[in-house]
Amino acid sequence: MPVAHYYAQKLAVHGNSARGVDWSTEDSQQLRFTQLLKLLADERECAILDYGCGCGALAERLVDGPWPFRYVGFDVCQPMIAAAREAVRDERCTFTSCAAELPRVDYAFASGIFNVKLDAPERRWEAHVLATIAALHRHSRRGFAFNMLSRYADRELMREDLYYADPGRYFRLCKERFTRNVSLLHDYDLYEFTLLVRLGTEPRSLVG
Repeated sequence: MPVAHYYAQKLAVHGNSARGVDWSTEDSQQLRFTQLLKLLADERECAILDYGCGCGALAERLVDGPWPFRYVGFDVCQPMIAAAREAVRDERCTFTSCAAELPRVDYAFASGIFNVKLDAPERRWEAHVLATIAALHRHSRRGFAFNMLSRYADRELMREDLYYADPGRYFRLCKERFTRNVSLLHDYDLYEFTLLVRLGTEPRSLVG
């Protein structure tokens, strides 16, 4: 899988760090987590799936945070799963590269997994994005959240190998097909947006 190879190379060069999972700084990585974790609000106890967990940085954030939790991290890049298992030894956290092992949880999160399309045609990449959003919903009981690069980024900074999404399109998709309770966050200092999807109404199929 080209994307898995891309991230394995990043990890080999930069090690277990923000740059090793292709973020520019640890501060920006943590800012993304802050937006995603707004979905939890005052949650007292929950099971969490980190879909595209990298080296387990979100797990480390949860270990240091206020929430009682159980956590499963999933990633297609096996060297990152190995790094996560080495870095996070908390008994509440498990890691896997096998999608068939993923449980249904209270909340699913995905950070950065839609950004790097490499040379994939945009229509094919968008089909992958839709299928992955459907998987986040399928694995979630109470809600899910994800971030994406925004089409409102400065044009001179855009790269051909990255996917820049229309935030309105994905807001409408989640609101029309999953639940009325959707929040679009586009007010933090990164060229991206976050969608928080709180479940509670019957969904419609992504392909229906």
